[in-house]
Amino acid sequence: MRTNIDLDDRLVEEAFAITGLRTKKELINFALTELVERNRKKDLLDLAGEIEFAEGFSTDKVRKNRYVID
Repeated sequence: MRTNIDLDDRLVEEAFAITGLRTKKELINFALTELVERNRKKDLLDLAGEIEFAEGFSTDKVRKNRYVID
């Protein structure tokens, strides 16, 4: 989609420095992707307390084995 927008130059330069991206198109696409992903993660947080674990499930066991490499 083609569009013309007026961007804050200071904010754009800071965003380029943070991301290492080189074009405004890349920067805008990156920002939109981040916004959508952040919103999806927030939706997952809404499920907190709604998940029922299987009988005998132990979060302690999972935490202990989290960094074990087979």
